Amino acid sequence: MDSNMKRNLILDNYQNPVNRGIPKDNSYKKVNSKNESCVDNIDVAAKIVDGKIEDIKFDGDACAICTSASSVMTKELKGKTLKEAKAIIRNYQNMINELPYDEDSLGELNIYNEVYKQPSRKNCALLPMSSISKIIDSVE
Repeated sequence: MDSNMKRNLILDNYQNPVNRGIPKDNSYKKVNSKNESCVDNIDVAAKIVDGKIEDIKFDGDACAICTSASSVMTKELKGKTLKEAKAIIRNYQNMINELPYDEDSLGELNIYNEVYKQPSRKNCALLPMSSISKIIDSVE
């Protein structure tokens, strides 16, 4: 995928994020995460039933990278088992940190494969994944 297409997908997910809005439902586990080097302050909520992410939402104030990564993350993780989600999270974190990863497992998350070129944006791209990781860890 060329850089222009990636930029357009990131911008679209920033301007028109999906799965935005935290439900007022106690069956969702919720985590708040903040980025010390940016304005990012997001809540991630997930409904996990029988070891599967039945639903996942986010909300908050965040930069374009964090907001779009949150949107894409929710699309990629919804419906996945916890084992599948953990593999996606690990591969995504490896990609952002320039470590070996399975690009086939990431789907649309591959649009962030050049974030490493701007080290100050790594935390923005990683924040949503660290949030869902905390939720997964709390239910396992």
